[in-house]
Amino acid sequence: MFSEAIYIPVVSVCPVREAPNHRSEMTSQLLLGEQVHVLDNAVDGWLQIRSLHDGYEGWCQAIQLAELVNPTEPIGYYDHELGFANVNGQPMPVFMGTPVHKETIQAGVFSISFTGLTTNTTDEDKQVQVAEIALQYLNTPYLWGGRTFAGIDCSGFVQMVYRQLGIHMQRDAWMQAAEGESVGFLQEAQPGDLAFFDEPDGRITHVGILLNDHEIIHSSGKVRIDDIDHQGIISRDQKKRTHKLRIIKRYFS
Repeated sequence: MFSEAIYIPVVSVCPVREAPNHRSEMTSQLLLGEQVHVLDNAVDGWLQIRSLHDGYEGWCQAIQLAELVNPTEPIGYYDHELGFANVNGQPMPVFMGTPVHKETIQAGVFSISFTGLTTNTTDEDKQVQVAEIALQYLNTPYLWGGRTFAGIDCSGFVQMVYRQLGIHMQRDAWMQAAEGESVGFLQEAQPGDLAFFDEPDGRITHVGILLNDHEIIHSSGKVRIDDIDHQGIISRDQKKRTHKLRIIKRYFS
């Protein structure tokens, strides 16, 4: 049954699975303090959730979530690779992009403090800032459903980089492609524009961030910089074309 109550993960990274069991595919992750609604309860200690950040749904272990007693809006998102929050007097590792709150928040029996964690400012030149943030993820291994430096997928990478710019993106590449303004030609691209790539059947399955009109940073095997032309991505490691360009979108000017 749907609950209006807000829950948050009380662990650094909470897997979101397609079905309520550990063998099920991990489709995304929640970071410490990200807010969700509970849609349903399941046997064996699982909760079906919907993220308040992007509307994404899935199943999480109930033991990794707790009801938020004092809901507040974050003041920003943690801007370094790895830091530590304080949970019930003990250090809890946090990853870049974790929401940071000014005051201590209470969730069930958990008291969570973010003292000392810094956040990005969003009043800088976004074209400069987007490249700086994206490059911090360089060489992070690819992980389906991942959203952290321990492993990240292509759309999770885009979502987490854009989060630092104050821009909230959807979770999957095909969802992200439905937003923004179209850019007609690669030569017109600006740093931070997103390039989307499709399969032979037309499904958009990949996305990356353009650094300029001939380089792209994306998560494929790892977060990497490759060459791009009007046809698509040319892998610098593999020396071959790996992704077919479908569309370019812009989300800020």
